[in-house]
Formats: sequence, structure tokens, C-alpha cells
Amino acid sequence: MGKVLIFGHQNPDTDAIGAAIAFANLQKELGVDAEAVALGAVNEETQFALDHFGLTAPRVVEKIAAETSDVMLVDHNEFQQSVADIEELNILAVVDHHRIANFQTANPLYYRAEPVGCTSTIVLKLYKEKNIAVPAKIAGMMVSAIISDTLLFKSPTCTQEDIEAANELAEIAGIELNSYGLDLLKAGTNLGTKTEAELLDLDAKSFPMADKTVRIAQVNTVDLAEVFARQDALRDAMLAENVKNGYDLFLLLVTNVLDSDSELLVAGEPREKVTTAFNVKLENDRAFLPGVVSRKKQIVPQLTEAFEQ
Repeated sequence: MGKVLIFGHQNPDTDAIGAAIAFANLQKELGVDAEAVALGAVNEETQFALDHFGLTAPRVVEKIAAETSDVMLVDHNEFQQSVADIEELNILAVVDHHRIANFQTANPLYYRAEPVGCTSTIVLKLYKEKNIAVPAKIAGMMVSAIISDTLLFKSPTCTQEDIEAANELAEIAGIELNSYGLDLLKAGTNLGTKTEAELLDLDAKSFPMADKTVRIAQVNTVDLAEVFARQDALRDAMLAENVKNGYDLFLLLVTNVLDSDSELLVAGEPREKVTTAFNVKLENDRAFLPGVVSRKKQIVPQLTEAFEQ
């Protein structure tokens, strides 16, 4: 076996990057020639964490087959969220905390999936199971990932395991959890300098639902009104993405990280599935979703059920 590349999903968030870095380091400690790579440039929140802990972002790749045949996936398993040539590759392992869908392999593999708030919580377990210490800098990226994915423990995806892991990693990394966590989340809310296309691509995933393809993007902010001042331009950009990429329905979930509420902007059809899923009426293509912060737990399952009706 030659080099093994380890990566998270497209449009990587802090967990996709942090878990890849941490899992690659663990594999190296176990004797594997492993490298963490990324399927896109890191966002501002992730860059804040990398800078804080003195780490360099993984190099970005678009295809892998010409470089190696062996890969490991973190923070995703669905092929449409993975590297472009994923079907040509030999997947050796998956560590994830999402649903399992659109996934198959020709060979047996190691698969670790747990219903926790963050992949890095699972990776910490793997370090402990192998009796390998987590380096301080990598612990910093892992705790950053947990903070990001759980919105500093406010998300309904957060479990007691995530909280305990974050506290353990914060001690290793030498940070004060709450103050650092707020700084990290605020670093990811600087949206004013980004174009509409950049906003829609910050954290977006595609999901097959029935015979449709649904694109769901999420952005974090401390001011919903600031984002929706650009509503017309955002909606036009979403409709253009639908035409360009064959999406049927595009949802933009704008989440206030301080209030733990979100507002939804909808473009495309069938929009009645949105009203059914969340029991709301769309007004000017928008719906306010109080207490909704998690795409994984509060958006995707409800939409999937609506599409199956």
C-alpha cells in the first residue's frame, strides 16, 4: 500500500479539515503513509483555528486517482459530497457522524459511524483506543471542530460525549473553551466581503430526495437582516446554480449563532415540500425557523420525509 489520502467533504468546514488532519496523524502513528488533503479552500472560521494553533491548511485536490488508489473518508460518506473520482478509488476507512446514503464499495473496509455531534469526537475515541496521545496543536483543531459543529454545544446534534471530548481537548490545547469558542464562531460570520456565489458555496451539500436533487447551503451570522438585505441577489444566484448544476430545489439556511434561530430562503421546486416539512408558509420565498440550527438533524430528515410522502 502506497500513500493514503484522507479528506472530508466538498466545501470543507472545520470538522472536515480538523478530522482529516487528526485522523491522518493517527494513521501516521500507526505506520501508515497518510496525508490529509482538502476538497476545497478552507473558510474563515477554519483558517482562524489553523492560525491560532500554528497549523497549515491541507493542500486542495480535485481528483485523486492519478496520485493514489487508496483513501480514507472523514465527516462524510455520500459519493456526491466526495472527491470527483471517488468511484475509481479504494476506500480503506470511513469515520463519520452523518446518515449513510449513496455509498458502496467493492472491498471490505473499516467503517466507524456514531450519532454524535462531530466527527472529531469519534477520532478522539480512536486515539484513546490505540493509546496514542493527541498533540496539542491537533487537539486545538479537534476542539475547534466540535465547537463549530455543535455551535458551542447549542445544536440539538450535540451529545454529552461531544461536551466531554471538547473539554478534554481544550485542556490538551491549552485554551479556555467558552471564550475561544465564541471567537471562533464569530470568525466565521464575516460575510460582507463575499459574493453571493461565495456565500452559497461556503457550506453546501447536495442530497438526493426521491427523484429530485436538493442543494442545502448554510451560513452563520450574528445578524439575519444583514444577509437578507441581499435576498434578491442570493435568490438569483441560487436559481442560476439550479440551472447550472441540475439542482431541483436550493435552500439557504441562515443561522444566527447567538440566538440559535434560522431563516430559510427557497429557490426552485417543489417548494411545497418545504412547507410540508417544516409546517410553515413561505412569504417572499422565506420562512423563519425558531430553534433550528442543524442541517443534519433539523433540515435533512424532515425534508427527506416530506419527499417520501
